[in-house]
Amino acid sequence: MKYRIIIFLGALCTMLGMLGLGMSQADVEPEPSDDPSADKLVYILPIRGAIEPALLYVVRRGVAEANAQGADAIVFPMDTPGGAVNVTEDIIELIARMEMPTYTFVEHNAISAGAIIALASDYIYMAPGSKIGDAMPIMMSPGGGVQPLPDAEREKIMSYVDSLVRGIAQRKGRDETLASAMVRPEIEYIVDGEVISKEGQLLTLTNMEAERRFGEDQRPLLSEGTFDSLDEMLEAVGLGRAKRVELEVTLAEQIARFLQVIGPLLMMIGFLGLYLEFQSPGFGVPGAVGVICLLLFFAGHHIAGLAGNEDILLFVLGVTLILVEVFALPGFGFFGITGVMLVLWALLNAMVERFPGDPWVPSLPELRVPLLKLSSSIVGAAVGAALLGRLLPRTTIFHRLVLEDATARDAGYTSSKDTSGWVGKEGVTLTPLYPAGSALIDDQRIDVITRGEYIDADQPVRVVETHGNRIIVEPVENENKETESPS
Repeated sequence: MKYRIIIFLGALCTMLGMLGLGMSQADVEPEPSDDPSADKLVYILPIRGAIEPALLYVVRRGVAEANAQGADAIVFPMDTPGGAVNVTEDIIELIARMEMPTYTFVEHNAISAGAIIALASDYIYMAPGSKIGDAMPIMMSPGGGVQPLPDAEREKIMSYVDSLVRGIAQRKGRDETLASAMVRPEIEYIVDGEVISKEGQLLTLTNMEAERRFGEDQRPLLSEGTFDSLDEMLEAVGLGRAKRVELEVTLAEQIARFLQVIGPLLMMIGFLGLYLEFQSPGFGVPGAVGVICLLLFFAGHHIAGLAGNEDILLFVLGVTLILVEVFALPGFGFFGITGVMLVLWALLNAMVERFPGDPWVPSLPELRVPLLKLSSSIVGAAVGAALLGRLLPRTTIFHRLVLEDATARDAGYTSSKDTSGWVGKEGVTLTPLYPAGSALIDDQRIDVITRGEYIDADQPVRVVETHGNRIIVEPVENENKETESPS
């Protein structure tokens, strides 16, 4: 059973490793050139389709790699109808912390959340016929349609998103009124006396309108220019010959998204499985399930770019210290307490949302959500253990696995056969007794033992005592000599 568990865990780790290695990136090597841009490195992070958590993993991974490799720029080719506000905020926070220039190239649409992300980048370029704007938040119903909201709740959400886009515009030196007009239809947007967006309409700009110049400094509304392709745009900004690394959403990251969502459940099952395993001898199904669930937890968060190798090493070290305390040392002291603290810290740290440049020790606000998830998992495991303690004895499978009747001697139960009937019987030794060996008694070969003396083979013996399977014999000739006396 142990070997099967080890083989299964090895196969699982291999599969997870292959998934991690499967996070492909396409390196586009430029042709040799004397152009100075040939020595530069550009990361391409596509934002296509709905903006969802899986996209956040790509952006997070791309930013981490770009910082590690010393990239000269990050480019977001964009074609999206929008997506989740919380994911959009996380991506915006990542962009705000980037040290290298960021570019957005709108291929077709940058609508809603896409427009907000574009506003957060340093430079915006657009393709012919592309559009940007319409960032009013909406609530989607479970069936996929737009869910109407009460006026008070709608205003609350609108006010929040409005402040979000205005803050981005302020940070990037863009027109705050333009940003608000994308969120609030009641704002009329006018440029140099011309109405660009009427009251009652959300601001959505074409590529020609977005690159319109205004003001004394003749700055563009949004777009720095229009280009037919990403290659042309990179050429225009001096990155045409740069090495490109393009990252996309992989199967591993889609799996990671699911594992991260059910992370608290995996922790709860993991804690419960390990608790049940420590309450029983050996290593069986509960322990294997617990280990697998915690491995899946770390695998999902590692692929998602949250858990680092140090978290996994701390977890393994913590579990090792706990095992040393349980199996090698009496009681539960320094090693056990240290192991528990390392395990909890590894799990907690693996859930912290990290950004480039953040310190290794997270702040209290960053720990708030991970602490809630960890504590809920521990409480859930405790409740699960209590329920199993009450409900499991009532199940059919429990009755099949556990012997419920007492096996007392008075009830006829014994741990071995009753051999008291052998006392007084005689036989012949089949092997020398040193002092144990075999004898033939009543035509049966049985294991016997003497009181310490040596008896050769083929010697007559008699059973004098029995203690379960322990049958004690002595030579018959000893008794004959004692009974014979001189006349």
